[in-house]
Amino acid sequence: MRMPAERSPSLVADDLFRREGARLVATLAAHLGTHRLQLAEDAVQEALVRALQTWPYRGIPDNPAAWLSQVSKNLALDSLRREQTWQRKEAQITAEQERWLTREEPANEPHLSDDTLRMLFVCFHPQLSIEAQLALALRTVCGMSPAEIGAAFLTSEAAIAKRLVRARQLIRDLRLPFAVPDASELPERLDGVLAALYLLFNEGYKASSGDRLIREELCHEAIRLTRLLAAHPTTDLPTTRALLALMCLNAARLKARINPDGEIVRLHQQDRSQWDTALIQDGILALGAASSGESVSPYHLEAGIAACHCLSADEASTDWPRILSFYDQLLLLKPTPVVAMNRCVALARVHGPHEALMALESIPNRHSLEAQHLYHAIRASFISKLGHPAEARAAWQRAADLAQCDVEREFLQIRAHEDRQ
Repeated sequence: MRMPAERSPSLVADDLFRREGARLVATLAAHLGTHRLQLAEDAVQEALVRALQTWPYRGIPDNPAAWLSQVSKNLALDSLRREQTWQRKEAQITAEQERWLTREEPANEPHLSDDTLRMLFVCFHPQLSIEAQLALALRTVCGMSPAEIGAAFLTSEAAIAKRLVRARQLIRDLRLPFAVPDASELPERLDGVLAALYLLFNEGYKASSGDRLIREELCHEAIRLTRLLAAHPTTDLPTTRALLALMCLNAARLKARINPDGEIVRLHQQDRSQWDTALIQDGILALGAASSGESVSPYHLEAGIAACHCLSADEASTDWPRILSFYDQLLLLKPTPVVAMNRCVALARVHGPHEALMALESIPNRHSLEAQHLYHAIRASFISKLGHPAEARAAWQRAADLAQCDVEREFLQIRAHEDRQ
């Protein structure tokens, strides 16, 4: 593809790296082995540096993604040649390089032959801790930064960085093979893979930091990978379909969540004609397929909540008692402070802001929530509706001070100003 001429080479390279970096690392690791994960990451980073150095002078290639892929492969293989242990295999490396570099990459690899999906299953190797599995998957395969991963787990960037170092060291020490597990092993790793895709989608749906609230490319990549899982006979389980339903139903509303000026549009103010009806239909079909199982997962319940919104003609007809019922069930399956906090929003719609505020301020172990802007924003909305503008203004400002995303910070500051009126 040829990029628009008006875009600078540095912007093109940065945007391309955000979209393709994780996929390139996964592809390299597929050929080099996971014990050389650091080499794969270093090669992709160096390829980006070379793009930033050469494209401003030589121009942007006709196919920038292919250029980055080729340079990454060459850099990785050059590094291997320099290693003494590989010198005895020079001929084999050269032959492999010739086969590899001339291989045409299919646009959409089917099922688990997709390198990104394969790498996800490798990250959830049972010899790694659950925390290390998720951190490694989100960093290496999904391309999320340690800060973004920390935000997803309500922990610090430093803690995530330590997890990643330990995980990579263990991979090197154990020389974990890059191979899709046997069909019989896929189900035991599937929950971890689905959790990683869920968090990847969430980061795209509402970015934890930066100048964009929505990163559609992350949402669509999460949907693409989940569709592949749903198409594979071993991983086509009700939980997979439920997660696919949740993603499709939420992604259907993406375009309506930001106005032309880049400002947040709250759900009750959104133009529902902008919602993607094709994605809504996909989501409802997937949710129907997910109902064939004997158990209900958190994805089923969250998809049910999303369906209530998508199937409502307008805000007034939204079935908030049903949504609250879904949250009640979700809290039993997933008793986390975040779920309890989100439930309070539905509680306010059904029983009013006073009861919702009491529930919010009574959440057990809410200390992690109090360090997050959403807690204070939700609290501010309840206090404002109860007619306490000064206290609401302070809560809005506290939320704005904690927000890491520029768009959210501006939105919260506006709300603080409104409560000053």
